[in-house]
Amino acid sequence: MKQNKRYVGKILLILSLIFFYLPIVFMVIFSFNDSKSLTHFTGFSMRWYRAMLESHGMMSSLYITIIVAVLATIISTIIGTMTAIGLSQSTKRVRHFITRVDDFPLMNPDIVTAIGLMLLFITFRIEKGFVTLLLAHIAFCIPYVILSVMPRIRQLDPNLADAAMDLGATPFQAITQVIVPQITPGIISGALIAFTMSFDDFIISYFVTGKGVKNLSIMVYTMSKRVNPSVNAISTIVVILITILLLIINIVSLVRKKETETSMTMQPKKRWPKWVGAGVVVVALVLSIFGMHRVGNQPYAGQTLHIYLPGEYISDEMVSDFEDETGASVVMDNFDSNEQMYIKVANGENYDLLIPSDYMIERLIQEDMLQKIDQKKMKSTFAKINPDILHESFDPNNDYSVPYFWGSVGISYDKRKVSLEDLETEGYNIFLDTKYKGDIYLYDSERDSVMMALKALGYSMNTKDTSQLNQAKDWLSQCVTTMEPEIVTDEIIDNMANARKALGLVYSGDAAYIMSENKNMGFFMPKEGTNIWTDAMVIPKNASHPKLAMEFMKFVTTYSEAKKNSEFVGYTSPNIKVENKLAKTTYKGINAYTPRTKYPKDEVFGYDAKTRKVIAELWSDIKVIASNAE
Repeated sequence: MKQNKRYVGKILLILSLIFFYLPIVFMVIFSFNDSKSLTHFTGFSMRWYRAMLESHGMMSSLYITIIVAVLATIISTIIGTMTAIGLSQSTKRVRHFITRVDDFPLMNPDIVTAIGLMLLFITFRIEKGFVTLLLAHIAFCIPYVILSVMPRIRQLDPNLADAAMDLGATPFQAITQVIVPQITPGIISGALIAFTMSFDDFIISYFVTGKGVKNLSIMVYTMSKRVNPSVNAISTIVVILITILLLIINIVSLVRKKETETSMTMQPKKRWPKWVGAGVVVVALVLSIFGMHRVGNQPYAGQTLHIYLPGEYISDEMVSDFEDETGASVVMDNFDSNEQMYIKVANGENYDLLIPSDYMIERLIQEDMLQKIDQKKMKSTFAKINPDILHESFDPNNDYSVPYFWGSVGISYDKRKVSLEDLETEGYNIFLDTKYKGDIYLYDSERDSVMMALKALGYSMNTKDTSQLNQAKDWLSQCVTTMEPEIVTDEIIDNMANARKALGLVYSGDAAYIMSENKNMGFFMPKEGTNIWTDAMVIPKNASHPKLAMEFMKFVTTYSEAKKNSEFVGYTSPNIKVENKLAKTTYKGINAYTPRTKYPKDEVFGYDAKTRKVIAELWSDIKVIASNAE
């Protein structure tokens, strides 16, 4: 009986190890995948490690993560250890009170701590960035150090320090040479926990940082919006570094134990405290990373361009080229939606350049949040841009905006399951064809999903007619209740590339990637019309460096840089020569890359606050209906 229990225990242990470590093994394997797919291994390649090393944002976030984690660990370990030793000499009432206070950060959800720290920094007008990120990490690491050190201190003789001082030691010597060596295992445990918590933190970091300062967790979060296997590469590097660190710690521990056993009678040599060496290393690392500067005759040396844009929407190589040419530094923050961007800009957040969508640009213009572009200085830039995306209704004279990317919305489909005849006959109504029940994706975008319903009914996507909007709601309600669709966001890209569903509503640039990964996938734009969208660069009223922002606008639209940017992101370049070139080479045969010339029923979204609110509520109701139908 005991033997059977032993076998069951071993099996459960093995299954637990598999459960915890199999995802890590999976990640490491796919970091060497030749394609972008996160589910199909197509061949061995080091391309994602090269992409990682060339990525300005990824390497910067890795440096910041390591620096913050090391500094937070050292500082919180010193403070936490001193606090724990002090508590051991305090009265019972004080010790009980401080212990309860120390438990609050451990018990509070991270989101509560994050909001509290954010409000604290806002109240005292502390600009969010590296300093606030470091202070927040120190704050939430200290309780873990205290919690680890206190049990060790309780095991000590309370008279140990007094005895040391009776023998001639100073109070400092009594702490550093008598007490600290006795509680070293607890200090190391606390330091390791602090390092892990700091390295891993996302929620608190997300709320307390700013000015483009991002740790690894925030960077991975922004990259997860689009398929980027470089995440696997950098995660594998982190796993290797942590493994090496743990091996070093264990080896050093064994060596020290052996040295202690063989030199009990030898007079110990006087050495510098260990924290001095660690501090020197960290300070040198910080100075080497943040103290570097460019030299030369670069016109904007010393200036910093702050850009606010969607995640994974710019080529790191292009950013590096711009920094090398101008001498300026580029700091990028990412937003999840145009609405999130609007809230920050409306609340006075300072950025030099924004890259929102057309309808949001119209709103920013209406609310006088943008400054006009010097048309004379930008004349040569506008001459390079496809005229089809200039003088749109949201900015008729391009007084405020310079196109960044553009495209359309259409249907991605599996050629083996869906016939072109069905698509041409039914258009968007194919999403109501029960032949494809349970085999479709809807995109979780109120703007584009409602557009699809309105177009399927023969209406304008900019309609303000309540009756037409209600019919669109009925159309979508029928779709979610009868067709069993899966409502997704950017995960649709990889899912359609792997042909997990027959149909999905996607943006043209995403369709370009899908078809480049899977020859069985196609892209169709219904005759009912579609949304021709434009994301453009604009300069907010409170920009600190508007001239540098205009230099960036010019740089992005040059042939060589526009080509790099478009090949990296996948969307249609505003530079007409790049658009034509990629349509014949990189994206040859992929009709999603170049949206068709505007048909009469193709439209550009306009901004109307009242209608936008109605559409937002409509889509929320549809998602509730969909969840109830599951």
